[in-house]
Amino acid sequence: MENLFATQPTDKFAAGEGVFWEGDAACDLFQITEGCVRLYRILPDGRRAIMGFRFAGEMLGFSCQTNYRYSAEAVTPVRLRRLRRARIQAAAGGAEHLQPLLLSKIFEEMEAAQRHIIVLGQLGAEERMAHFLVSAVRRTGMDQKRPVAIDLPMTRQDIADYLGLTIETICRVISKFKRDGLIALEGRHRVVLRRMGTLQELAGELEALGEPSEAQACLKQVIAWSH
Repeated sequence: MENLFATQPTDKFAAGEGVFWEGDAACDLFQITEGCVRLYRILPDGRRAIMGFRFAGEMLGFSCQTNYRYSAEAVTPVRLRRLRRARIQAAAGGAEHLQPLLLSKIFEEMEAAQRHIIVLGQLGAEERMAHFLVSAVRRTGMDQKRPVAIDLPMTRQDIADYLGLTIETICRVISKFKRDGLIALEGRHRVVLRRMGTLQELAGELEALGEPSEAQACLKQVIAWSH
């Protein structure tokens, strides 16, 4: 996948500019090389539901449908490379190792969507915010056993729309986490997670750390079936 994307030119998007829109033909896959992208849908009543964020090194645009099911918009200035789906499909036909890779990406998106449903449906406001922070740390690959500083380039309204809360609730929970010594703020977008164990416990993440994901287990089954 890296080799395929490496041959492509880099596209630039300013903050607030759309990479693609819900309903557009799903012709391309994208690899982000710099910046942050938010994925969202507009509900029938006009509200925005953010489905997730993608950062440098991650991909987006994987779809089993002929059209994108969400919009992708730059949160910060973004650089990315795009590949035509037809080219990837052609490459996968001649490379056995590429097909499991593509399946793993689809499984990861499915698993993330399932996890987000649980977060929205079962967790309270403080648990949702703790889960958001712990998940952000996990994506960076940083040590989760000591204080960690992370950059969150999205706005608090973005976080609210992602967690299904109001911006007032987000501000209240952040203030409480500060008072309780769980986090410290450095500027508008940098957060120091000072008590990782407490945040993980609040988010219900302690038992999940280190376990193989459902996506990985499912992928192993698919590979076994293919042989």
